Amino acid sequence: MTDGVLIKGGTVLTFPQGFINDADVKIKGGIVRKVGCGLRPDGCDVVDASGCVVAPGFIEMHAHLREPGAEYKEDVGSGSRGAARGGYSAVFCMPNTEPSIDNSSVAEYVFDRGEDEGLCMILPHGAITMGRKGQTLAPMGEMGACRARVKGFSDDGNPVVDSEIMRRAMEYARTMGALIISHSEEKSLSVGGQMNEGRYATLLGLRGIPPESEQIGVFRDICLAEMTGARLHLAHLSTAGSVELVRAAKRRGLPVTCEVAPHHFSLDDSSLMGYDTNMKMNPPLRSKEDVAAILEALSDGTIDVIATDHAPHAPHEKETEFDRAQFGCVGMETCFALVITRLVDTGVLSLSDAISKLTVAPARVMSMERLGYHPAVEEGAPANIVVFDPDLKWTVDPAAFESRSRNTPFAEWQVKGKVVHKVFRGKMVVRDGKLSC
Repeated sequence: MTDGVLIKGGTVLTFPQGFINDADVKIKGGIVRKVGCGLRPDGCDVVDASGCVVAPGFIEMHAHLREPGAEYKEDVGSGSRGAARGGYSAVFCMPNTEPSIDNSSVAEYVFDRGEDEGLCMILPHGAITMGRKGQTLAPMGEMGACRARVKGFSDDGNPVVDSEIMRRAMEYARTMGALIISHSEEKSLSVGGQMNEGRYATLLGLRGIPPESEQIGVFRDICLAEMTGARLHLAHLSTAGSVELVRAAKRRGLPVTCEVAPHHFSLDDSSLMGYDTNMKMNPPLRSKEDVAAILEALSDGTIDVIATDHAPHAPHEKETEFDRAQFGCVGMETCFALVITRLVDTGVLSLSDAISKLTVAPARVMSMERLGYHPAVEEGAPANIVVFDPDLKWTVDPAAFESRSRNTPFAEWQVKGKVVHKVFRGKMVVRDGKLSC
């Protein structure tokens, strides 16, 4: 019986130190015990990392795991398996479940389900309002103090329409050191919309969603964050105007962070010319000019985090008329490859900056040190590690996903960069690209 894991001969990437070439990482008791060259196995399970990078496990800030209430799309088990295959050691899941994650009982249920699976941390975000209806504040303090230790609060899927309620939520969040995560949308402009408003919506005969529907929400919530002093995180930004508002807020020193999803830096609204419902997103795929602005904001640091907005749906919810199809796509098993293919290989981000937006940045935004989580490959750190080959080419095959759903816009894409091994709490959970436990 082996005692621990020895990852041999990889290039270690940790922060802030950077790269350590041809290094070994010895893990025992769930902790990184030694990082160096030529380490002896001493009874450890030896894992070959030659040609690979050994980095902190990724952190997903924005995923929809559908449990409780819609397990036919995804549940914590299938979501955990997909996350592990994608290189994630922690997944923050959104509260738009049935019932909503708007109290400590549901939050603890979801958290405990993740602990039972044991493939990655499953950390629920709580709802801002009861039932995500935008009318009455949810018991945020209760959720923050429960076993799940909820830190982020969002009505994601719905904006908080009432500005007074959003103000009070921010004031309350500030007192408990919590984070408000905004789904920024002015519903009066987006209602009934199917895709980005513009030339392609006209050509396709689909009702458009103007960029201003997002930007008005972003502007309001930045104003409220400035008014209240609360920490604000803006989810799934998609427009040039939104990132410029964030850029201006950061210049003023406001506590505002934001994220972008891979489909918003990999695709634009011209991609919908085939009426593929797997391209139907909320917020929608935007113009080429918006994508260029997103790429610039990733490069200059305006965008802090890359998060997937993983949104699984059953076949009958996607294989239907466009205006009846659900919004969203799965993302955790393709995110890393899209980051390498669309950002690193094109020079938008260096490899270390890209990995930082998947590890260090979300850990900082979510204050994960409070959980004893440290995104580093260094002696004494918890052994939550991903080993990936940044040069491995592969073809996206939805049938091979661990997720229960297959709704991806990237089927048959030729991509580069793949997770080979993953260690979670010192245990091998992915080996040679396959689940090992």
